[in-house]
Amino acid sequence: MIRTAIVEDEDSAAKVLTDCLNKYTEETGTVFSVERFVNAESFLEGYKDKYDIVFMDIEMEQMDGMTAARKLRGIDKAVTLIFVTNMAQFAINGYEVDALDFIVKPVRYYDFVFRIKKAIGRLNSEERKCVSVNTAGGGFAKLIVSEIKYVEIMKHSIVYHCESGDYETYGTLKGVEAMLGGEAFARCNSCYLVNLKYVNSVKEYTVDVAGEKLKVSQPKKKEFMRALNNYIGGGYDV
Repeated sequence: MIRTAIVEDEDSAAKVLTDCLNKYTEETGTVFSVERFVNAESFLEGYKDKYDIVFMDIEMEQMDGMTAARKLRGIDKAVTLIFVTNMAQFAINGYEVDALDFIVKPVRYYDFVFRIKKAIGRLNSEERKCVSVNTAGGGFAKLIVSEIKYVEIMKHSIVYHCESGDYETYGTLKGVEAMLGGEAFARCNSCYLVNLKYVNSVKEYTVDVAGEKLKVSQPKKKEFMRALNNYIGGGYDV
C-alpha cells in the first residue's frame, strides 16, 4: 500500500485527485491509503513518517505550499512531493525542495498517470531507501541512506552526518549498523561508520570522507580496506 497525503484547501480539487487515485487502483491494482488535509498547518503539525507521496497545493490561504514544502524538507528528506497548482510558473522552483514534478489544475487523468508512475518508480528506486530517526530534543527526521556520509558516536549520542546537515539522536553504533544492514557502510574505528560511497582516499591511518579526515584504527584497518575494495569492485549497491 502506498501512503498518500493530499494537502489541498479546495474540496473539488481534492476530490479530483482522490478519484484519480481510485481509478488508477482499478486499472493497475496499486492500492493507496489517502489522507486529506485542508491546510498546510494541520499537515505539518506533529508530522511523522507516515507518507510515501504528498500532493501539495501551492496556492493556499495562510501558509502556501512552497513554504510548507520547505518546512517538510526540514524533517523529511525522502517523501515524494508533487505540487498541484493553477499556474505552472509557481512550481518552477520545485527543485529547491526536491519536488518530483507538478500537475496543473484542473487535473486531467492522463497527466496524473504520468506523474504517479514516475512517483512509484522513485519509491522503488534503491537510491531512495531511507531510515527514520528520533532526533535529540524530541524531533524527527527521515534520512535518505545514500546521502548519509558517515555516522559518529560521541558518548551516548549518535550523529548522522548527511549531505543535508547533521542529525543527532541516541543509540549505539552497533544498532545503526543493524539498521543500515546490506548497505555499503564499514567502520574505520570504534567511533565512525563510513558510507564507502563518499571515500575519496585512504592514506596510512586517515580516510578522506567527502573532504573530512577521519582516523582509521589499526585493528579496523584490514577489515575496512577489505570492505572498501569490495565496494570499488562492485560488491555493494548504493
